[in-house]
Amino acid sequence: MDVSKAIQNHNLVKFDYEGGSRLVEPHCYGITTAGNEGLRAYQVGGYSSSGKMGWKMFDLSKARQIQILVDTFKPTRLGYKSGDKGMSEIYQEL
Repeated sequence: MDVSKAIQNHNLVKFDYEGGSRLVEPHCYGITTAGNEGLRAYQVGGYSSSGKMGWKMFDLSKARQIQILVDTFKPTRLGYKSGDKGMSEIYQEL
């Protein structure tokens, strides 16, 4: 799994997370303020417990079967702010 490369190359990422498959546009990868390996991404498809797509922070320790897809997305999604305040350390961001 190379989430950093997916961000650099604007590849969509698919993974199983808390009850279903998610399809996301990754924007920021690092350590969250809660100390977890995290991914700030815009969910564009798949399962959502809230039934909504949009900006979400994913705890990657809960993600299974992470796949970097060849499909790409157009950066940067409206509403994204670099220097994500939900991260204490950023490894890669758009």
